[in-house]
Amino acid sequence: MDEFKLTHADVDRLLDERSVDARVATAGKLAVQFSLGELSESERQLAEQIFRLMVRDAEWRVRQSLAVNLKQCADVPRDVAVTLAEDVEAVALPMLEFSSVLTDADLIAIVRSQSAAKQVAVARRPAVSDVVSQALVDTGRREVVAALVENESAAISEVALQKIVDDFGEDSTIQESLVQRAKLPMTVAERLVSLVSDHLCETLISRHKISARTAADIAGRSRERATVTLAAGADREDVEGLVRHLRSNGRLTASILFRAACMGDVALFEAGMAELASIPVDNARRLIHDPGPLGLAALCNKAGIPEPLLPAFRCAVDVARETDFDGGEQDRERFSRRMIERILTKSEVLGLSFDSPDLEYLLSKINQLPSDVALRA
Repeated sequence: MDEFKLTHADVDRLLDERSVDARVATAGKLAVQFSLGELSESERQLAEQIFRLMVRDAEWRVRQSLAVNLKQCADVPRDVAVTLAEDVEAVALPMLEFSSVLTDADLIAIVRSQSAAKQVAVARRPAVSDVVSQALVDTGRREVVAALVENESAAISEVALQKIVDDFGEDSTIQESLVQRAKLPMTVAERLVSLVSDHLCETLISRHKISARTAADIAGRSRERATVTLAAGADREDVEGLVRHLRSNGRLTASILFRAACMGDVALFEAGMAELASIPVDNARRLIHDPGPLGLAALCNKAGIPEPLLPAFRCAVDVARETDFDGGEQDRERFSRRMIERILTKSEVLGLSFDSPDLEYLLSKINQLPSDVALRA
């Protein structure tokens, strides 16, 4: 690395040289040498003092040479890093995107006071804390939020994600980036499903001349099926958060709970019944699985489930208790088929009568299964 060594001649040229190109070259050489960690303690102190002179150089290319070569150096003095980060964009962007020396407080101050280009650079950092993400979301700038959501390494709180959906939920680019994130809170994922369903509703009305009411029914069923699918396999805390969100938006209905039971999502069914009845989930679980006739009936009554649906709910719970996942490929699809067939058979034996929409739903679930799944079932 001798080619990067800063000689006495370099230092003299740095102090006396009027040529911009020479100062740029010397600044880059010093920054590289500093970053490599090959300087003695006294040499490092000298280099830091030279940096403090260079950040005040009138020529922006000298300052840019410093920023480009110090952007990933963890030992650069913080005051030097902050000065470069607050400089013109050509100087600041490398530091803002890569420097680990900048603190959350530094970044938030810059986000709140500087240009969109600088905010985008912050959003692209290898690691972005949730407080910095919140500041970026609060800018309300589409390009900033798009860069943040696309950054899988950025920690984004549920509150910030909800605001993103509020402000940019109709933006297809941001929506796609949200969907592609490895982890999304259930409540945010559920809201995205709702947005897509609304778009589908408009498409059905405009292209196929379906009445608004029919299209709304189809969109509602699509949204419910997607919501149940989202909840499948989620942990208890996420499911309970989801049902609270559904209830606050008037969408925790008897229909979606019955669908959850039919899909084998007992956790969603239990949490939803507990939410509607305003009792702990453990209490609801004991009432649901009570082998006698009283538990589920009392729970449905307290939850406000229409009385005619009680036999259907009991049938679904009984079948769920009797049916297991087999652990193979497309396990959930085969489970659903067995579940639906048993519900239909049991309902006939018990003399139950489902409303037409529910029966259509059950039959459509069977017809929608791939033929190879149906054969194996």
